[in-house]
Amino acid sequence: MIHENTDGETKATDQTKLKERIIAAGFGGQGIVFMGKVLGYAGLLEGRNVTCLPSYGPEMRGGTANCMVTISSDRIGSPYIAKPTSLIAMNAPSLNRFEPQVEAMGCILVNASLIKQKVNRTDTRVASVQANDIAGELGDVRVANMVALGAFVKARPLSLLTP
Repeated sequence: MIHENTDGETKATDQTKLKERIIAAGFGGQGIVFMGKVLGYAGLLEGRNVTCLPSYGPEMRGGTANCMVTISSDRIGSPYIAKPTSLIAMNAPSLNRFEPQVEAMGCILVNASLIKQKVNRTDTRVASVQANDIAGELGDVRVANMVALGAFVKARPLSLLTP
Protein backbone atom coordinates (compact mmCIF):
# COMPACT_ATOMS: atom_id res chain seq x y z
CA MET A 1 0.00 0.00 0.00
CA ILE A 2 1.28 3.47 -0.90
CA HIS A 3 0.45 6.58 1.11
CA GLU A 4 0.93 10.21 0.14
CA ASN A 5 2.39 12.50 2.77
CA THR A 6 1.59 16.20 3.21
CA ASP A 7 4.45 17.21 0.89
CA GLY A 8 2.90 15.26 -1.97
CA GLU A 9 5.57 12.54 -1.82
CA THR A 10 4.47 8.94 -1.90
CA LYS A 11 5.88 6.67 0.76
CA ALA A 12 5.67 2.92 1.02
CA THR A 13 4.07 1.47 4.10
CA ASP A 14 5.84 -1.25 6.08
CA GLN A 15 4.05 -3.84 3.95
CA THR A 16 5.90 -2.72 0.81
CA LYS A 17 9.15 -1.45 2.33
CA LEU A 18 12.12 -3.38 1.15
CA LYS A 19 15.85 -3.29 1.65
CA GLU A 20 17.45 -6.39 0.23
CA ARG A 21 21.25 -6.51 0.48
CA ILE A 22 22.69 -9.31 -1.65
CA ILE A 23 26.27 -10.48 -2.00
CA ALA A 24 27.00 -12.75 -4.96
CA ALA A 25 30.48 -14.26 -4.68
CA GLY A 26 32.71 -16.78 -6.40
CA PHE A 27 35.74 -17.13 -8.67
CA GLY A 28 36.48 -14.73 -11.48
CA GLY A 29 35.00 -16.10 -14.69
CA GLN A 30 31.83 -17.41 -13.04
CA GLY A 31 29.78 -14.40 -14.11
CA ILE A 32 29.45 -12.95 -10.61
CA VAL A 33 29.45 -9.32 -11.75
CA PHE A 34 26.94 -10.11 -14.50
CA MET A 35 24.70 -11.79 -11.92
CA GLY A 36 24.85 -8.63 -9.80
CA LYS A 37 24.01 -6.46 -12.77
CA VAL A 38 20.99 -8.61 -13.63
CA LEU A 39 19.74 -8.31 -10.05
CA GLY A 40 20.29 -4.55 -10.16
CA TYR A 41 18.45 -4.13 -13.45
CA ALA A 42 15.55 -6.21 -12.10
CA GLY A 43 15.33 -3.84 -9.14
CA LEU A 44 15.38 -0.82 -11.45
CA LEU A 45 12.60 -2.31 -13.56
CA GLU A 46 10.55 -2.64 -10.37
CA GLY A 47 11.04 1.06 -9.66
CA ARG A 48 13.40 0.54 -6.72
CA ASN A 49 16.58 2.31 -5.74
CA VAL A 50 19.60 0.17 -6.59
CA THR A 51 23.34 0.12 -6.02
CA CYS A 52 25.75 -2.42 -7.49
CA LEU A 53 29.34 -2.61 -6.24
CA PRO A 54 31.51 -5.17 -8.06
CA SER A 55 34.84 -6.27 -6.59
CA TYR A 56 37.35 -8.57 -8.19
CA GLY A 57 41.04 -9.32 -8.02
CA PRO A 58 43.58 -8.45 -10.71
CA GLU A 59 43.25 -11.88 -12.28
CA MET A 60 40.62 -12.06 -15.00
CA ARG A 61 39.74 -15.69 -14.31
CA GLY A 62 40.32 -17.71 -11.17
CA GLY A 63 40.72 -14.77 -8.78
CA THR A 64 38.08 -13.85 -6.25
CA ALA A 65 35.02 -11.90 -7.31
CA ASN A 66 31.97 -10.58 -5.54
CA CYS A 67 29.22 -8.14 -6.27
CA MET A 68 27.24 -6.27 -3.63
CA VAL A 69 23.72 -5.34 -4.73
CA THR A 70 21.26 -3.34 -2.65
CA ILE A 71 17.65 -3.04 -3.80
CA SER A 72 15.55 -0.73 -1.68
CA SER A 73 12.27 1.14 -1.60
CA ASP A 74 14.13 3.93 0.24
CA ARG A 75 17.31 5.83 -0.51
CA ILE A 76 20.55 3.87 -0.18
CA GLY A 77 23.31 5.50 1.84
CA SER A 78 26.25 3.38 0.68
CA PRO A 79 26.83 0.65 -1.89
CA TYR A 80 29.05 -1.28 0.55
CA ILE A 81 27.33 -4.16 2.34
CA ALA A 82 28.66 -5.23 5.74
CA LYS A 83 25.60 -7.27 6.76
CA PRO A 84 23.90 -8.90 3.74
CA THR A 85 20.34 -10.17 3.89
CA SER A 86 21.24 -12.74 1.22
CA LEU A 87 24.32 -14.55 -0.06
CA ILE A 88 24.76 -16.38 -3.34
CA ALA A 89 27.93 -18.46 -2.87
CA MET A 90 29.29 -20.01 -6.05
CA ASN A 91 32.34 -21.62 -4.38
CA ALA A 92 33.51 -22.76 -0.94
CA PRO A 93 35.91 -19.84 -0.23
CA SER A 94 33.02 -17.41 -0.82
CA LEU A 95 30.74 -19.33 1.54
CA ASN A 96 33.48 -19.39 4.19
CA ARG A 97 34.10 -15.66 3.83
CA PHE A 98 30.54 -14.32 3.77
CA GLU A 99 28.40 -16.88 5.66
CA PRO A 100 29.08 -15.37 9.11
CA GLN A 101 28.01 -11.91 7.89
CA VAL A 102 24.51 -12.85 6.66
CA GLU A 103 21.72 -11.42 8.81
CA ALA A 104 19.58 -13.78 10.86
CA MET A 105 16.45 -14.74 8.88
CA GLY A 106 18.42 -14.07 5.69
CA CYS A 107 18.99 -16.44 2.78
CA ILE A 108 22.09 -18.36 1.73
CA LEU A 109 22.13 -20.05 -1.67
CA VAL A 110 25.04 -22.41 -2.37
CA ASN A 111 26.27 -23.86 -5.63
CA ALA A 112 26.30 -27.50 -4.53
CA SER A 113 28.28 -28.50 -7.63
CA LEU A 114 31.36 -26.84 -6.12
CA ILE A 115 30.49 -26.55 -2.42
CA LYS A 116 30.47 -29.88 -0.59
CA GLN A 117 30.41 -28.51 2.96
CA LYS A 118 27.24 -27.79 4.87
CA VAL A 119 26.16 -24.30 5.84
CA ASN A 120 26.75 -23.84 9.56
CA ARG A 121 24.02 -21.26 10.10
CA THR A 122 20.70 -22.44 11.51
CA ASP A 123 19.11 -18.97 11.67
CA THR A 124 18.93 -18.43 7.90
CA ARG A 125 17.08 -19.99 5.01
CA VAL A 126 19.52 -22.25 3.16
CA ALA A 127 19.00 -23.39 -0.40
CA SER A 128 21.30 -25.24 -2.75
CA VAL A 129 21.43 -25.94 -6.46
CA GLN A 130 23.78 -28.02 -8.58
CA ALA A 131 24.35 -24.95 -10.75
CA ASN A 132 27.38 -26.20 -12.71
CA ASP A 133 25.83 -29.63 -13.29
CA ILE A 134 22.53 -28.18 -14.51
CA ALA A 135 24.35 -25.65 -16.72
CA GLY A 136 26.36 -28.51 -18.22
CA GLU A 137 23.15 -30.41 -18.95
CA LEU A 138 21.84 -27.26 -20.66
CA GLY A 139 24.89 -27.31 -22.90
CA ASP A 140 27.14 -24.61 -21.46
CA VAL A 141 28.66 -24.53 -17.97
CA ARG A 142 29.05 -20.76 -18.37
CA VAL A 143 25.35 -20.28 -17.55
CA ALA A 144 25.81 -21.67 -14.02
CA ASN A 145 25.42 -18.10 -12.75
CA MET A 146 21.96 -17.83 -14.31
CA VAL A 147 20.99 -21.24 -12.92
CA ALA A 148 22.05 -20.04 -9.46
CA LEU A 149 20.22 -16.75 -9.93
CA GLY A 150 17.03 -18.61 -10.88
CA ALA A 151 17.36 -20.79 -7.78
CA PHE A 152 17.92 -17.67 -5.66
CA VAL A 153 14.75 -16.06 -7.01
CA LYS A 154 12.86 -19.23 -6.06
CA ALA A 155 14.39 -19.31 -2.56
CA ARG A 156 14.00 -15.57 -1.95
CA PRO A 157 11.16 -14.50 -4.27
CA LEU A 158 11.82 -11.24 -6.04
CA SER A 159 8.06 -10.71 -6.15
CA LEU A 160 8.79 -9.04 -2.82
CA LEU A 161 10.29 -6.27 -4.90
CA THR A 162 7.04 -5.20 -6.52
CA PRO A 163 5.81 -1.88 -5.14
